Amino acid sequence: MNYLLDFLTEVEQDVQDAYDWYELQLPGLGEDLLLSMDAAINAIVRKPLLNAVEYKGIRKAKTKRFPFGVFYVLEEDTITVIANIHLARHPRTWKKRVRTKK
Repeated sequence: MNYLLDFLTEVEQDVQDAYDWYELQLPGLGEDLLLSMDAAINAIVRKPLLNAVEYKGIRKAKTKRFPFGVFYVLEEDTITVIANIHLARHPRTWKKRVRTKK
């Protein structure tokens, strides 16, 4: 099945903040993070049911090498990414986006 991929507007800021932080640590590391996030999203698109539901229909795919999670909701033929954040962040960060996802 082909899925439509949608992102909440907050996801762009999630990614930008993480990228900026890693680039400050070591130039080029932010690019590695982006590749890792992209790989996780591609895996989600290929097999969206592979990851277990974490909370109210939200699933989480972990990135490789970096401690980040891609949080998403699968509804019919649409995958909506609601957060792409460091796993040490408080779950409230992504849980509150459940109410605002559409």
